[in-house]
Amino acid sequence: MATPKELSDFLAQAERRAFRQTAYAVRDDHAALDIVQDAMMRLAEKYGAQPAAEFPMLFQRILQNAIRDYFRRQKVRNMWTTLLSAFGGGRDDDEESDPLEILEGDPDESAQNDPAAELSQSQTLAAIERALEKLPARQREAFLLRYWHDMNVAETAEAMGCSEGSVKTHCSRAVHALSSMLRTEGIEL
Repeated sequence: MATPKELSDFLAQAERRAFRQTAYAVRDDHAALDIVQDAMMRLAEKYGAQPAAEFPMLFQRILQNAIRDYFRRQKVRNMWTTLLSAFGGGRDDDEESDPLEILEGDPDESAQNDPAAELSQSQTLAAIERALEKLPARQREAFLLRYWHDMNVAETAEAMGCSEGSVKTHCSRAVHALSSMLRTEGIEL
């Protein structure tokens, strides 16, 4: 069994190499730093008592899984951001806007919008709501917690009272189901 010093020494030694590897994979230094820190925390929390000789393989597996999780989250986030960006109304300011605020609409802006665009927006929103309602309860819950409330996998698992693997499964199934339901409605993502 490893001592805390052995774990600390391993993490200090692996930090730079892991950061470079992750930064190269995700091409974002800030995200890479978060991913590496998360992987280090997972190693310390779950495998800190393992023999020190197992740390390199365990850490590499944890890091690769964290990178895959990052890309999965980005893919889903980008899909919904792209879909909801159609509701933006061509704002030129640099402020970030919440898609839900845009969907609620501003009475002053809606008077200036094209009626055809408003109709399209309301039909797309209705299609999204119908698709969300058709999802099984656990998939809908996992999807909304992860992607609308921006919770991570661990927080979602705790909120739902299930394992992290179950959250990932529910989210994956929800995304695929929503995508196919929206595709049948004529909405391509």
